[in-house]
Amino acid sequence: MNFTRWSARLPGTQRRAARGTEGSVPAARGEYGQQLEQLPEDTEGTAADPAAEVPALEDFSVRELLGRLPGLVALVCGPEHRIAYVNDAYAAAFGPRPAGATVADTCPEAEELGLLPLMDQVLRSGKPRTVKSRRTQDGGSYTVTCLPVDSPHIEGGVLVHAADVTDHAEAAERLRASERRHRETAVTLQRSLLPQELEQPDDLRIAATYQPGGTDAAVGGDWYDVITLGAGRTALVIGDVMGRGVRAAAVMGQLRTAVRAYARLDLPPHEVLQLLDGLAAEIDASQIATCVYAIHDPSEGKLVYASAGHLPILVRDEDGTVRRAEDPTGPPLGTGGWLHASGSIALPPGSTAVLYTDGLVERRREDIDEGVEALARALAGASGTPQVVCDRLLRALGVTAEHDDDVAVLVVQHPSRQGSDAELFHNAALELLGGVEAAPRARAFASGVLSSWRFPVELRDLGVLATSELVANSLQHGTPPMRLRLRRTDRRLIIEVTDGDDHLPRRRRAETEDEAGRGISIIATIASSWGSRRTPGGGKAVWCEFALPNKH
Repeated sequence: MNFTRWSARLPGTQRRAARGTEGSVPAARGEYGQQLEQLPEDTEGTAADPAAEVPALEDFSVRELLGRLPGLVALVCGPEHRIAYVNDAYAAAFGPRPAGATVADTCPEAEELGLLPLMDQVLRSGKPRTVKSRRTQDGGSYTVTCLPVDSPHIEGGVLVHAADVTDHAEAAERLRASERRHRETAVTLQRSLLPQELEQPDDLRIAATYQPGGTDAAVGGDWYDVITLGAGRTALVIGDVMGRGVRAAAVMGQLRTAVRAYARLDLPPHEVLQLLDGLAAEIDASQIATCVYAIHDPSEGKLVYASAGHLPILVRDEDGTVRRAEDPTGPPLGTGGWLHASGSIALPPGSTAVLYTDGLVERRREDIDEGVEALARALAGASGTPQVVCDRLLRALGVTAEHDDDVAVLVVQHPSRQGSDAELFHNAALELLGGVEAAPRARAFASGVLSSWRFPVELRDLGVLATSELVANSLQHGTPPMRLRLRRTDRRLIIEVTDGDDHLPRRRRAETEDEAGRGISIIATIASSWGSRRTPGGGKAVWCEFALPNKH
């Protein structure tokens, strides 16, 4: 800022005495005025030049102008920043300041606003500097600009202009507080809708992490779930509702509840997504969601899954090799008009599966496939418990508290058991061939297997009775092929019979004179739980479970 012409109006200077100096603006204006007077009075279409009516800058007093400015103005000079002038607005805000005193000694507001180092920078660089919305101890907020003053009358001058932005700062703070409350409400809702404690199946070790986005990012609709289906089978779910805020969290909660309800039907993964697709459109047609639904059966050693527009499952084998679950992948939930299909990926003992949402791998200006590859590399070197793997993946992918999107990660390990631990997990199976003789053969097989597993006599007798009722039910209502499977874990005994008929049994009240119809009721009475499901190749499976005593 060139302050040469204005410096004559500052304290201690003399007003310019002569106004008619050759080449000055007033002289030029005077000559132009004489020419206008010589024009004919009746000339049409002419008017006085507006510039002739504009007063010259020298007609104004700088002190008077600065004094009337609503902004706070101060002029300091020299490396010690001695005060040369403060206007009325400055004095009204901070009090009068004596000329010649240093800013450091008499202007505490300068230190509160951080102006001393700022003025030093202006003197050194000769360039203006600005600080925005700085707060003073009395609660005021100011935006301050310091400009270098280039004048022969002032050595090392700095013009300080401060604008009172207290109202704007308070409004902005109220807006930020409102946004924080809104975000806290959404986060609270989101966390309350997620599982408070993950179910832990006998055959798997599972951990999950949900990381909301940073303060500048609204909460999204990421969710995960673990659902035990019975007979040792487990459903794994992860999904993401497109959108932000309370609405996305509410839709997420409805979808998660629906998934749990559909899971109880023990349907194949693609049928669960088919039902969920129709429900998502009914909940909110404007909300699109992605989801992966997978089922783990320990007897098969694989994940059977279906995906609705979601990112692929990654599986790390015991040797560190990472595999990616490929097709089939359908469109997101809520789009309708698509028949989903199920696929599978091996999950042998010693392997780890990772299900995740796009917040973990998606970055601006980067293809999402690159993020998935980065996750695969991180997973290849990640070992330890599922929770440790979760934490390592978040660190490796750079997810912090200030991440710009929310993240959900579900880590599933199928442990490789050895020694005494392996002795607690056994499987035995028998093909039920023949006619009526299949029932006594199944009872004998179950008695021998349960004795070899050293179960107490009472549990062994209950297991043989349950086996007899399940096999009898299959012989009477099912079709070949028939198969009996016994399985023990460290927590339960599972008995399952499969056959080729797809009509599921149901529990009913048998009348006194009925000779049949009591088998399922007996099983429901003696077992901890029971259920049935259709098998992928056609047919059904009927199962029951017994909880083992704690000593086992």
